[in-house]
Amino acid sequence: MTRVGEESAAPDERPIVLRPRAVRVAAYVTGVIVLVGMIGGAVVMPYFTVFGRLGLVAIGVAALVFCHLEASVRLVARTSTLEVRNLFSRRTLQWPEIIGVSFPMGDPWAHLNLADGTTLATMAIQRYDGKRAIAAAHRLEALIRERGEASDDGFMGAG
Repeated sequence: MTRVGEESAAPDERPIVLRPRAVRVAAYVTGVIVLVGMIGGAVVMPYFTVFGRLGLVAIGVAALVFCHLEASVRLVARTSTLEVRNLFSRRTLQWPEIIGVSFPMGDPWAHLNLADGTTLATMAIQRYDGKRAIAAAHRLEALIRERGEASDDGFMGAG
């Protein structure tokens, strides 16, 4: 079954999903620790009112939700589109809109170079993943060459 707005993929054409590994693990571990700490604080603090205790738990839940957003960044490569899901935004691009991938020195994540002259940050490929991130950038570049109109020199290094 296909959701509204999704294209139907043949069984052998499953979407390719790229996600960061280190940031996902750190985000979920941090979110759980903060939530448990806030719940523990709400239970242990005898001088807090009910509203104070609920406030602590609410802050813990908000921290966990934020950490989940951070952990859920991804790129989904389908036959004719690439979906970029960043922390607070989602954008779907047609393959011909993408010229290449760059991994500027000092930036924490890769960028897509777009045909209109702009770039789009892709938080799904993060420098913290080391060689895995470089391999993901090369894989994405190969997909751009295969499915779009990128030149052979579209990858701008992984510094």
